[in-house]
Amino acid sequence: MRLWPPNMIWFRIRWSWSLPATFVLFFVVAGAPFPFGSTNDLSIAFWCLCLGIAVIFAPTRDLRRPHLWLLAGIGVIVVAYAFVLHEQLSDHPWVAPFQPIWKQASDLLGVPIAPSASIVKNEAFFALGAPLANILAIVLGITVGANRDRARRMLWVIAISGAAYALYGVLSFLIEPTMILWRDKTAYLGSVTGTFINRNTAAAYFGSCAVIWMLLILEDVRRRLPERHIEWKRLSLDVRTIPPKEILPQLGCLLICLMAMFMTTSRAGVGLSLLAMIVAFTLFLRKDLPPRTGVWISLGSGLAVALGLLQLLGGRVSSRFDSQGLVDEGRIEAWKSTLRIIGDNPWFGTGMGTFQWAFPPYRSPNISIRGIWDAAHSTPLELASEVGIPMALLVALAWAIMLLVLARGVFGRRRDAIIPLAAVATATLSLLHSCLDFTLQVPGYSIPFFALFGAGLAQSFRSKEGRAMAEAGATSRRGEGHPTTADAAPSRVPQFHKSV
Repeated sequence: MRLWPPNMIWFRIRWSWSLPATFVLFFVVAGAPFPFGSTNDLSIAFWCLCLGIAVIFAPTRDLRRPHLWLLAGIGVIVVAYAFVLHEQLSDHPWVAPFQPIWKQASDLLGVPIAPSASIVKNEAFFALGAPLANILAIVLGITVGANRDRARRMLWVIAISGAAYALYGVLSFLIEPTMILWRDKTAYLGSVTGTFINRNTAAAYFGSCAVIWMLLILEDVRRRLPERHIEWKRLSLDVRTIPPKEILPQLGCLLICLMAMFMTTSRAGVGLSLLAMIVAFTLFLRKDLPPRTGVWISLGSGLAVALGLLQLLGGRVSSRFDSQGLVDEGRIEAWKSTLRIIGDNPWFGTGMGTFQWAFPPYRSPNISIRGIWDAAHSTPLELASEVGIPMALLVALAWAIMLLVLARGVFGRRRDAIIPLAAVATATLSLLHSCLDFTLQVPGYSIPFFALFGAGLAQSFRSKEGRAMAEAGATSRRGEGHPTTADAAPSRVPQFHKSV
């Protein structure tokens, strides 16, 4: 019994300088969710150290011009972050104005205080860890994932580790629901959180892993079917020919991820994960669906199945939808307050990592006085409030370009389209969920999936092997009229070209 395809050889690997970077990346991808979602500074620093070492050994042999353009775009983001960081940390910023709070404090205390462009001095430096880890992860995803075999292995690493965390989350909830690893669980006692502190992040993580498992299963099943469009009347007969031991482990992992996802009772996490699964399922099978109505039938059927699963496994999620809707009132008021922060600090924000100090003066009276708002529960809004609108727009542009490139890979590639499809499905899921929460601000989630985004971007372009096969096929077709060429390779080249 095995979880990976028989043609994926894990141990017969010859030594090369790419192995250290590959293994370190796989270790980080699998381990980042473990220490409570890696939200503390020590965990973030450790992952940054590992990823930084991996970047030193990052393989470059498989990189091509499109990959270099992607890395150049990431370089622009890095330069922009460095400029904002300089303005917020420097005692003499180039263009950023000083925050008026420092003059007010100096006047009240009657002592001179050195001003700053940030409302909390040096906080921008300590808040740099999570964005740095994400940047290193996507760079490694591109360089390591430029090789199709390494990209597929990383997909399996994320899927298997996600199923393991989901299994732990379900078992720990059934055996000792008041503990997370070795610590007492102080919140969400009635929900599965796995190794995460927040149930919403856990739901997005388990849902993203469920999307990957579903695509891996679909690819495996589709590969075993005859080389033709699926005949839906014969589908059940074709599926029965698949040996159960070859497909049941993957189905079990998918069900574990789904069970853990529903047991988080997160409304947005569960709803968006099911939506991502429906769309990914339809995109994967789009060529096998009837030409006109097939897409709509698939979406409608997927919606019906999702509603059925929601009623069967997600009763508590449905009750939360009924009682609270999709978003509670306090969160909406917090977004309005964050918009006022942005309005007062449009160019350079209040400083990276300063939201919890910037929010209290803008806190809406309609929000309950209970608790401390240390996050805006909307990553785009919080980013704009901390680094300013120009930097936030640049990051939004980078996301738009990334999604377009991934879409190009989904619709343009004939082979390995599952990698950009998994990347674009989880990227859309995490982006939409982060508009309602702070999923992408949790390194335990963002590091593995930024690495997957990088691999998806790298595999959105034709590989060297595919281009060589296509050129060989074109040469063969041009030479079909010449006896010497036809005699030299009568049938092998066209067969290889067909598989590209």
